[in-house]
Amino acid sequence: MYGQFRLLLDAAANDPELKKLLSATAVETEENVIQPFHEWRHNGRPVGNNWNRSLNNAQYGVDYFNRTATSKSNMFENRPNETQYFYTDHDGAGGQLTGSGNYEITFAAGQEPPVNGFWSLTLYNEHHFFHPNDLKRYSLGTKNKTLKRNPDGSLTLYAGAKAPGGDKDSNWLPAPDGTFSLYIRAYWGKEGILDGSWRPPVIRKVA
Repeated sequence: MYGQFRLLLDAAANDPELKKLLSATAVETEENVIQPFHEWRHNGRPVGNNWNRSLNNAQYGVDYFNRTATSKSNMFENRPNETQYFYTDHDGAGGQLTGSGNYEITFAAGQEPPVNGFWSLTLYNEHHFFHPNDLKRYSLGTKNKTLKRNPDGSLTLYAGAKAPGGDKDSNWLPAPDGTFSLYIRAYWGKEGILDGSWRPPVIRKVA
């Protein structure tokens, strides 16, 4: 493939029309093929509640679509037996996640990502970068020791541009005013992660 591209570029260097065509094709491909990889519904496979999960991260073989998606959106990933990634741009009803809304993500008691290592829920802006915020808080999970649990043992995390207020603020991920994504990382997963039987929680829009 590299050889083919080199021959094509060499030919374009001597043919202005071919060079123009290649440039136009590259721009069109970026818009129509590459950019959609920033929409998580096109990356990995659905696992319920409008989440997708990675399949063959870090061992792509000839799956050039997934390889391109990762290089475009993440750059680096661990192998599936080391880390599983779950991602979404949408709430449980299918609506685009946006800072104008307030969202609750509730893990039922005993239903947090089953891992031997640790897990995290991270919030990204429309460009798949951290959203700068005064709390300097970009993810919540195992590493956070001040998370407040519900009386029944469940854990509710909050996402949105506006703080939920009170005791809930310790469980809040600040979001930009525009669109954003949520991303669960499960490191050194147990059986439910490895065999795909664990499902990410419903994201419920509350306002």
